Amino acid sequence: MNIEINFRSGIPIYVQIIDQIKHMIATGELHPGDQLPTVRQLAADLRVNFNTIARAYRLLDEEQIISTQHGRGTFILEMPSEENGEKLRRQDLLRLTRYYLTEAGNLGYAPDKVSEIFEQQLELWKVNDSPPSPEDDTI
Repeated sequence: MNIEINFRSGIPIYVQIIDQIKHMIATGELHPGDQLPTVRQLAADLRVNFNTIARAYRLLDEEQIISTQHGRGTFILEMPSEENGEKLRRQDLLRLTRYYLTEAGNLGYAPDKVSEIFEQQLELWKVNDSPPSPEDDTI
């Protein structure tokens, strides 16, 4: 499982973990029944306090996204409905949008300029029937 933590983002680490697990579920990288690393293993991999991972797992468990079974491990739960899958995708889109806007603001761009560039990229997507690649540096 590939989770990357940005220690400078200002977003709490446990929230970053939750968001990334939800993203992996929404994109199909994680499937119902997949086992997650143990709290201690993920904490060691990410070099964060195990209580941070435990908090993320607990909140995901409360949202009924994962289930921790003592002695067996932590697993992705079946999505009860297509509506919940869409809800996860929308939450992920909102998270990505907020991140994009925050980073654009951190770069010093005003909303008008951000909107202009976004609209240009959106138009490219419409014309090409696929979103622009992150590696494409044409403006």
